[in-house]
Amino acid sequence: MKLPHVLLSYVLLITLLLALPAPASLAGDDAGTPATLEGVAASLDRLHSTLDGFRHRLDALEKKVDDGLWFDRLGDVAVIDKVRIYGPPRWKEKSDTAIGAGNPLKFWCYAFFPRDLDTSRKAPLLVFPHGGVHSDFSTYYTHIVRELLAQGYVVVAPEYRGSTGYGRTVYENIDYGGLEVEDNHAARQYMLDNYDFIDGDRVGMIGWSHGGLISLMNIFEHPDAYECAYAGVPVSDLIARMGYLDEDYRALYYADFHIGEQVTDNIEEYKRRSPAWNAHKLQTPLLVHTSTNDEDVNSLEVENLIKALKAEGKEFEYEIYEDFPGGHSFDRLDSRGARQVRVKVYRFLARYLEPPRPITDLEQLDRAGYVVPGND
Repeated sequence: MKLPHVLLSYVLLITLLLALPAPASLAGDDAGTPATLEGVAASLDRLHSTLDGFRHRLDALEKKVDDGLWFDRLGDVAVIDKVRIYGPPRWKEKSDTAIGAGNPLKFWCYAFFPRDLDTSRKAPLLVFPHGGVHSDFSTYYTHIVRELLAQGYVVVAPEYRGSTGYGRTVYENIDYGGLEVEDNHAARQYMLDNYDFIDGDRVGMIGWSHGGLISLMNIFEHPDAYECAYAGVPVSDLIARMGYLDEDYRALYYADFHIGEQVTDNIEEYKRRSPAWNAHKLQTPLLVHTSTNDEDVNSLEVENLIKALKAEGKEFEYEIYEDFPGGHSFDRLDSRGARQVRVKVYRFLARYLEPPRPITDLEQLDRAGYVVPGND
């Protein structure tokens, strides 16, 4: 009998909990020896390591469950594959002489193809990086992917270095605004190398938040490879960002396995990774959206990007929405207003990528992405 996904997840969770080792005693050894300060610290370190490992195992479990949900929720309109490819070597090696040091870094990608795709004709491609400092491409994006497939786009979604769901090593390979950008570009190249029906002259990028940053940095570094890009609520200025977010957030960046320095110790390193400080590189048609009530990427960051692009004399499109319901997720929600904004995004992309069935109004979007009575 096939277990439902939710029941299966609980069974696996209980199995993982039972497999966890018991934490070392914090009060001394079994003979009743009083704990020393050093002993307590060592026990706490072991406990922290155990809990951290457990977190990664839970992320991997959640990823396996969500992978199944992709087929459940998109199987009627998509052919779905998950492929393992590679990008550049790690930007920081623990040892330059260790076995495997300098090898290309391997990672997974989702590939979504319209089920009715006519492979005798060339199809446009969208590279779709997920958001989150550490996150993954999940069924959170179901409706958006359905909308893209309905227009005739092929979509590739890289689980680039630093993604969750693949264990501690992948998590600690993070290179925010660095070589993760090249992982996404490698996904583009993989699709062109392996599917001859994809049109190399009709490739774009679409991403929100961290994914918006990756989209921006890709068109900055590879302007001839993309016809256009959409950056929704993009992380734009890491220097400003470190100033208004809390210590727990900043610690994700100055962790030893990541940048390893705070912004006050190495401003140039944070500038290198920030779109607002690379605005002079823009050559590609670009649309940027933000909202003044964004509770994650404060609109001041995106406004810094917009001002920088204007100062460089760049041509691009943008819109700053005023207190749009949903804040950071304002145009990714399923509300009517969010869907209307996505219609604008799809109109922009269609001008440059010419999908066979462009979405130009809300009715078309709803029929493409949602369950509508009578829509067989």
